[in-house]
Amino acid sequence: MFSIFKKGEGSLLDRLKQSVSKTRSQIVAKVEDLVSGEKQIDPALLTKLENVLLAADIGPRTTHQILEVVRQKLARHSLNTGADLKAELRNQLLVALRTLPSPNGASSSAQETRPHVIFVVGVNGTGKTTTIGKLAHRLRQDGRSVVLAAGDTFRAAAIEQLGVWASRTGAEIIKTKSGGDPAAVVYDALTSARARNADVVIVDTAGRLHTKSNLMAELDKMKRTAAKVVPGAPHDVLLVMDATTGQNGLSQAREFTATAGVTGIVLTKLDGTAKGGIIVAITRELGLPVRYVGTGETMEDLVPFDAETFVSSLFD
Repeated sequence: MFSIFKKGEGSLLDRLKQSVSKTRSQIVAKVEDLVSGEKQIDPALLTKLENVLLAADIGPRTTHQILEVVRQKLARHSLNTGADLKAELRNQLLVALRTLPSPNGASSSAQETRPHVIFVVGVNGTGKTTTIGKLAHRLRQDGRSVVLAAGDTFRAAAIEQLGVWASRTGAEIIKTKSGGDPAAVVYDALTSARARNADVVIVDTAGRLHTKSNLMAELDKMKRTAAKVVPGAPHDVLLVMDATTGQNGLSQAREFTATAGVTGIVLTKLDGTAKGGIIVAITRELGLPVRYVGTGETMEDLVPFDAETFVSSLFD
C-alpha cells in the first residue's frame, strides 16, 4: 500500500523557507546579532540566547537541553566562536526533531489496508476542514481515490465547506443533515469506500473535543464503527494545530493526545508566525511527529514535514 506521508518534492525547501521567514528572523537573525564580531560566549550571552529560543516557542524543556549541551561544550573548550554556537544550535534542533520515528511510521498492516482511514481532529478555527481539503488534493494529484466523511455534523458550515472541497478536488463526499449521527456517516463512508475500492477515507470530526466529554464519547463511537467496517481503522488520527497559538495550542494538544489516540500533527498557519519553533516543542513535549505543515492559503500549500529540510530552511 502507498504511503500517504511521502516526501520528495524538489521545491519543499524553498516553500518552507518562505513560510518560516518570520521564525528565521526570530531565531537565526537574532542569534547572529548575539554572536556578531568577536563577542565572547559567556553566561550573559547564553541568557540572551535562552530568551531568543523561548520567544520562538521552542519550549522550556528543549531550550534547557540545548543550553545544557552548549555549557558542557564551553566547559570542554570545544565551542569557542559564534560560528561554533550557530552550528551547535542547528545540530541540537535536528537532534530534538529526530528523536521520533519517521513520519512514514504507520504500521505495515495499515499501509496494506484499503481504504486507509484517517480521522482528523482539532479545535474549531485551526484550519481542520481546510486541511482535509488540502490533503485530499495532494492524494488526488497522486492518483489516489478519496472519500471524505462529513463527521462534524454539529456545524452545518463544516458540512458545506467539506462539500466545496470535495467538488474542488474530485473526491466523493458522504454526509448527512446537520445534527445527524456522525458514526452513521463513518459507516456509510467506509462501506461506500470498500464497495468502490477507494484508497483513502478522510473523516472530519467535531471541534473542541478536548473540552466536551459528550463529543469525545462521540469520537470513540466513530472509531469503533470504523474498526467494524475496516480492520485496524482508523489507521491514523491527525491533530490539526494552529502554529500561531504557540504554547496555548500545545496545552490543547496534550488533551487530545491523551484521549483521541493521535498519531501525528498537522501544523497550520506556519507562514503567519515567528514562533515556528513550536514544531520542536510539539515533537519533544508530545512525543508525536509533525506530518504536514500548512505554508499558505492555496490547495498546494500543505507540505510533508521533514526535520532536516525544516532546520535548513531556518539556517541556510
